[in-house]
Amino acid sequence: MTTHDARGASGPPDSRHPVEHAHLLHQVFDAVLAGEPGPMMPRALVSESWQRSLAAQIDPDQRTPPVVVQDAELPDLRTAHPLNAVMPLLRSTLVSIADEAMHVMLVTDADGIILWREGAARLLVSADQVGLQPGTRWTEDAIGTNAMGTTLAVDAPVTIHSAEHLVRTYHAWTCAAAPVHDPDTGDILGAIDISGPLHTVHPAMVQLVSATAQLAENQLRVRLAIADERLRVRNMPHLTSLRGKAGALVTASGRIIAGEPYGAWPERVALLPGADRVRLEDGREMMVEPLAEGFLLHAPRKGAAAPNRSALSLRFMTDGAPSVLLNGTAIPVTLRPAELLTALALNPDGLSAEQLALLLYGDDGNPTTVRGEVLRLRTLIGSDVLRTRPYRLAATVDADFHAVRRALRARQPAEALRACGGQLLPRSDAPAIRDLRDELEAGLRRAVLDIYDPDLMGEFIAHPLGRGDIEAHDRLLDMLPASDSRRPEIRTRLSRLLSEA
Repeated sequence: MTTHDARGASGPPDSRHPVEHAHLLHQVFDAVLAGEPGPMMPRALVSESWQRSLAAQIDPDQRTPPVVVQDAELPDLRTAHPLNAVMPLLRSTLVSIADEAMHVMLVTDADGIILWREGAARLLVSADQVGLQPGTRWTEDAIGTNAMGTTLAVDAPVTIHSAEHLVRTYHAWTCAAAPVHDPDTGDILGAIDISGPLHTVHPAMVQLVSATAQLAENQLRVRLAIADERLRVRNMPHLTSLRGKAGALVTASGRIIAGEPYGAWPERVALLPGADRVRLEDGREMMVEPLAEGFLLHAPRKGAAAPNRSALSLRFMTDGAPSVLLNGTAIPVTLRPAELLTALALNPDGLSAEQLALLLYGDDGNPTTVRGEVLRLRTLIGSDVLRTRPYRLAATVDADFHAVRRALRARQPAEALRACGGQLLPRSDAPAIRDLRDELEAGLRRAVLDIYDPDLMGEFIAHPLGRGDIEAHDRLLDMLPASDSRRPEIRTRLSRLLSEA
């Protein structure tokens, strides 16, 4: 199935009327599959995709995409996927256009599984009938040539029009898609696609999707830069503790974000899971010491073994489940272990069973009960991390509540707000947790309201802690000029809050 078509591999297939062009493509499709001469050759992009699809034994006449993810599994997959962070951008950029133009917007993961689908309601019914729905896989080896699968295969924006789809079921559709890349590793995270009836095709579809993918990558790049800076600030004490000796802070993916001496480090190092040392390209051997969210590289210490202090990351200020990482590995915890870890993190010098019982249960606390809970927690994180006599954490602890408290004490409300994902363990009634939760929420709210910063106030009313704050909404309306486009939405939300008060 060779081709001599000189047109661009990923650009629009033709500039003539969509229906006329679709008719021509049907003739090309039938001729190629029959092994007969046709009116023209398919585009190189399409020809090569057909070859890959047919080699995967895709049947052009009878095929639907496999359902690989059930509806109940989709919410967790969406929440965990990196593209979830840019879905507001994708919706604001593409969904309104898709509604008006009778298209659907689809977003897949790197395996071609549709995770999100939005667009014109009438078209969603038609999409359901052909399996164009969340949970289905659209790689070329699953459903043949299509914009989502082909863009993942060639790592470039593509348009697939009508009979360029290998499976006849989709000859009434035209689709444009572009890949989205991880700004950290460069790997493909997934694909963004606009699909619709062939009569709605527009030559600019692929450019629109490609530009939107670039916007998404830029937003991910900004988020990565912010995360790098936070990681750098939190862990600079580890680098400083080397007292001028060679060392570097490394992200979990192996990127070096700070080093001493400056300029003497590669951009990235290859860290094998569990390895305690790595050899750099210049031949230097460095020890790898795990931190809560990354690693510290330093030269081997002569005459002594490098300390093996564990790194514990606690993310408890969230509307979701509490999150614990031990040396980069997730540790599943329920509410009571999270409360214990919070109390121990707040008291690094250690606590007795009696003191822990008072902090967690109040005057009715039973030390015997606490000892049993500590024993269960030690089985989760290890006796080398949770020590006894007194109970204490023998680890480098990075906790979100520590970060919020430090930022508030340093009078940095923007940093405090961004370090806070929500309430501290909102289901906890432990006295120590309640007191800290009230302290952080009140301190954060007051810090935001005490300064004249409309952008920060806007972040606050969009934050879980500020969504229901009537005074904050009212204050922001006073700050914004009458021409500000945000005013109608804020006024509507304020009216709703007042009606519910």
